[in-house]
Amino acid sequence: MSAIIRKVLVLGATGYIGGRLVPRLLEQGYAVRCMSRHPAHLEDRGWVDCEVVRGDACNPADLARALAGMDAAYYLIHAVFTGLGDFPRVEAQTAHDFARAARKAGLKRVVYLGALGGTTRLSRHLSSRHNVGEILRKEGPPTTEFRAAIIVGSGSVPFEMIRHIAERHPLIPLFDWLKTRCQPIAVRDVLSYLVQCLELPAAANRVFEIGGASIHTYEDMLRLFSRRRALPRLFVPTFNLPPRLCATWIGLMTPVPAAYALPLIESLRHEMVCHDTAARQVFPVVPLDYETALRYALLRLEKSDVETTWTMALLPRHRDFLPLSVVEGLICDERRMRVAAPPDVVFSVFTGIGGKRGWFYADWLWRTRAVIDRVFGGVGGRRGRRNPDRLQQGEPLESWRVERIINGQLLLLRSEMVVPGKAWLQFESLPAAEGHSTLRLTAYFEPRGFWGHAYWSALYLHHQLLFSGLASAIRNRAEQRVACGDSG
Repeated sequence: MSAIIRKVLVLGATGYIGGRLVPRLLEQGYAVRCMSRHPAHLEDRGWVDCEVVRGDACNPADLARALAGMDAAYYLIHAVFTGLGDFPRVEAQTAHDFARAARKAGLKRVVYLGALGGTTRLSRHLSSRHNVGEILRKEGPPTTEFRAAIIVGSGSVPFEMIRHIAERHPLIPLFDWLKTRCQPIAVRDVLSYLVQCLELPAAANRVFEIGGASIHTYEDMLRLFSRRRALPRLFVPTFNLPPRLCATWIGLMTPVPAAYALPLIESLRHEMVCHDTAARQVFPVVPLDYETALRYALLRLEKSDVETTWTMALLPRHRDFLPLSVVEGLICDERRMRVAAPPDVVFSVFTGIGGKRGWFYADWLWRTRAVIDRVFGGVGGRRGRRNPDRLQQGEPLESWRVERIINGQLLLLRSEMVVPGKAWLQFESLPAAEGHSTLRLTAYFEPRGFWGHAYWSALYLHHQLLFSGLASAIRNRAEQRVACGDSG
């Protein structure tokens, strides 16, 4: 390990790249600290000896506390998916604040992951990415900036867009931007660059363009994906849609919301190809070609071994969503049920809810509610779940997010649907007589004004039916597992 850099701060640890980078830094022996607005979302990651502190990168005081005693920092945050129309201004201001705080704290290195693209007439997304890198280099400590094209990995936004378009649609409209060239890079190669740069003095104060071993158009990538999955697809030449309409189409056809798709589509007009080979000369990384990266990503999906996904990030309206607490006006709807199965079995049943298994009871009602939510601009059920058997605190589960999980005992889900208030659904498996347990299912709702109360009242009978049926279904599945001798 480097004799200089030992303590590292990671900003953006709850994101797609940050969530994969932290365990790799720990494996290399670095002392890692993560700053997050929601530290609880990192509690269940299993990162031994990783320090997590609460803080907001937009708050200089929080930055100063998080940077204290650190040798280096990874800057992996951005505002492009926050839904803010002025995200370039927000990103620039945050970069200014961070660069000044990092210099004041005496950091020896900052590592930033940006985006490839030309130098003229860039989209707002790409321009902002380049601007942030320039600010960090000019105002902060020695900075290593990596510029990458689309990142290919299980759970990444570009990969999920390509996957769902290719898998769900036999006819694919051939927009002009699908003819743009790109140099996609495997997520494992991105992580290799990020980890290794701390050990290389030659990487300081430099910009590196990183890409995979092959160059393709976006049409090529769709065709190669379809071929890999043995899916016959017909590409139909069509007139171009404005970026916003195209993003809306992506939002309807794939799990990726239009707000996430829009900045990417606006950037697809620009070639993302490496013109500088410095990264190959400085780093001992041999990048994978697109087809190999694709094979690895699909293998992860088939094994249900997706480490992080784009859905880990909070949607804008939920960024400041406070944890469940007892407040005046909070409505509670509780039901208890005796189960002839131990608590760990009951726990394993209700933590397996959603995804391909469905919601155990009246699944069509849950799906219908998700569709209604999507019509009103919500997430619907498009996000699924990352793993069919395991849940982590902070990750999404269809229209919900795991707010708290206690192994063998409790699962608390927070609704991210469009509702006039705040809603939670809590499952508990409590010890009872020997070999038995008590299942407690509680729905919490904090109504917002008149319409919040009207909403809850209108759905009262619906909830009575749905939650009672769900509790019975969980009991039956748990008891059936015990009867079959399956304790997992």
